[in-house]
Amino acid sequence: MTDARSAVMVATTRHPWGGVVRVGLLGGVVAVYLCLVGIVPTFAERPLISGAISLGHTALAMAAVFSGYLAARRAPAGNVQAVAAGALAGAIAGSALALLVVVGEVVDVRAVMLQASPALYDLLTLGMGLAGFWIPAVAGAVLAGAAAAVSILPSSYRLPLSWGLVAVVVLGLFAGLLRTPMLTGALSGVARFLFASDGLTPVGAVITFVVAIGTNVLQRRVLVRQRIAEMPATRRRALLAPAIVAGLLIVLVLPLSLGGFFAQVIALVALYVLMGFGLNITLGLAGLLDLGFVAFFAVGAYTVGLLTSPGEFGIAQWPFWAAIPFAALIAMAFGAFLGLPILGIRGDYLAIATLGFGEIIRILAGSDLLKQWLGGPRGILNIPKPIDVPPDHFLAGPHQIYYIALACAALVAFVAWRLRDSRLGRAWIAIREDEDVAQALGIDLVQTKLLAYMLGAAFAGLGGGIFSALVGSIVSSSIQLFVSINVVAIIIVGGMGSIPGVVVGAAFLIGVPELFRELSSYRFLFYGIALIAMMRYRPEGLLPSRIVRRELHVPDEVAAPGAPVNGSAAG
Repeated sequence: MTDARSAVMVATTRHPWGGVVRVGLLGGVVAVYLCLVGIVPTFAERPLISGAISLGHTALAMAAVFSGYLAARRAPAGNVQAVAAGALAGAIAGSALALLVVVGEVVDVRAVMLQASPALYDLLTLGMGLAGFWIPAVAGAVLAGAAAAVSILPSSYRLPLSWGLVAVVVLGLFAGLLRTPMLTGALSGVARFLFASDGLTPVGAVITFVVAIGTNVLQRRVLVRQRIAEMPATRRRALLAPAIVAGLLIVLVLPLSLGGFFAQVIALVALYVLMGFGLNITLGLAGLLDLGFVAFFAVGAYTVGLLTSPGEFGIAQWPFWAAIPFAALIAMAFGAFLGLPILGIRGDYLAIATLGFGEIIRILAGSDLLKQWLGGPRGILNIPKPIDVPPDHFLAGPHQIYYIALACAALVAFVAWRLRDSRLGRAWIAIREDEDVAQALGIDLVQTKLLAYMLGAAFAGLGGGIFSALVGSIVSSSIQLFVSINVVAIIIVGGMGSIPGVVVGAAFLIGVPELFRELSSYRFLFYGIALIAMMRYRPEGLLPSRIVRRELHVPDEVAAPGAPVNGSAAG
């Protein structure tokens, strides 16, 4: 492996401009792909800066920016060469789009690719048609050259500029959500000044860019992180307490200050946080890859439906608060029943076995065999809300589900936090690291893994019961493998074994896609790209636990020449 890397480095050193050309060609392929699969024309309908830049333009600009950044890293030594390399790569990438415009005017590309329409060509040429075929190449060269120039700046200049652009993109994406609650209060004038109905106003974009740069510069000048790190532990805790209180207040009033759609989204995020905490015990601590997590989710949902629904298949008409403990207990019993036969196996075989259980539960729930009890494909309807309030009450709709899921997630997080540092938690971590060594130390593998599996199943059942109350029904079509995949991805992206990481992962993988339902055709495409990028550049997750961070980074540091062997730099 070392010899292969050395060969690549030597080849890049000998032919640096060849690498630049390859980056440009790759950027051109990506840009043409974005156009022909419909991402650019579809995103062009959503403005980022009203009347100036759309998401479609932004997608193409990002292809040019990354081409310039990568080309600058492969350029010969020297700032001028780096900028020239970036501009060359951007021009090559833009030329691919120019070629698409020319070919589209001569050949009926739309017969093969439906998105290759005159509207796409007008978007690429700014409405000039074939006469403006050169515009993508020039724009690509300018954007990529600018990206290369920024990449070679000192960090004191590069980071503020980058943060400014990120702030414009983020506020432009969420402008509609931010504008709506502001219009009803004293900030209505500010909302109309900064935000259009979709996207930022041009003035709002400039203000956002300048404020983000100023904030980053001020933070770097004041050295906030360094000063906090140098403080005594007592003072750090004193500063942390008000921040925690402020965060809790924001979490509590957030669904009330925003619209019903946003409340529905954050209620769903809170549910996935709850289930993520459960799987964090099974996967994050014990290392058991459970791809059948949705089975216990379904058991909890159907339990609440059967015990509370006044409809055809309801059997008890209990209140929600009496039914939800049974949802967790029955799911835990299913975890014990399904876990005993399979927890003697490990690794990929365990994942395949649990996947099979999830599919068995899904098929049985929608089958004619259990139709007289579970309703078959029609499912169980008329599941009541946990709290019966008038429609104008502040707890009406998804708000009460949000608070219930939040309270349950806090309880589960406390349990997981206490278990992590307990004797049982240390046994789980030992099993995750090496089952053979753990067994040699006297740990009963099946019993210890079964406890983790049962606890994870109970929390999944809890989440399923709350979900059925949120939707008001439970049908077999809701029991999808993707629910299990989502929860596993939340753990991996947030950070294995990390409680704050679960929250961040759920917000990133569940909340953000839900907010952009109008772009749902490409939801899973960007979902996959985000996962690949995470595994490539930050495999430990966004907020990993100290143990996982140390495991993933200490070996590299020890292997590096002159690196300390105690792993102190790993944190």
